[in-house]
Amino acid sequence: MAARLKEHYQNEVRKKLQDEFQITNPMAVPKVEKVVLNMGMGEAIANAKILDTAVEELTTITGQKPVVTKAKKSIASFKLREGQSIGTMARRCTSFSIA
Repeated sequence: MAARLKEHYQNEVRKKLQDEFQITNPMAVPKVEKVVLNMGMGEAIANAKILDTAVEELTTITGQKPVVTKAKKSIASFKLREGQSIGTMARRCTSFSIA
C-alpha cells in the first residue's frame, strides 16, 4: 500500500504542487511524513460492540490494528465518563525520501 501511495505522490502530486505554487527547487516540495486515520464513534457510549466493527474496518483499511481511544474528560450532557472508549485511531508513519 505504501509503495502505491509513494509512486502516486512522486509521479503526479509533486509535479502538480510544483506547478501550482511555482516551486523551482525540487527539494522545497512538501513531503508526506505521517498519515493518521481517526474514527469517532459517538454511538459507542450506548453500545460498546460498535467499537469492535470499527476496529475491524480500520484494520482492513490500514493493515494494522488501531488503538481504541478513550475520553479525557467527563461530559454530563453527552452521558460520557472519563476513560470510556469512544473511538479508534490508526497511524501509518511513512517517510518519503526525495531521490
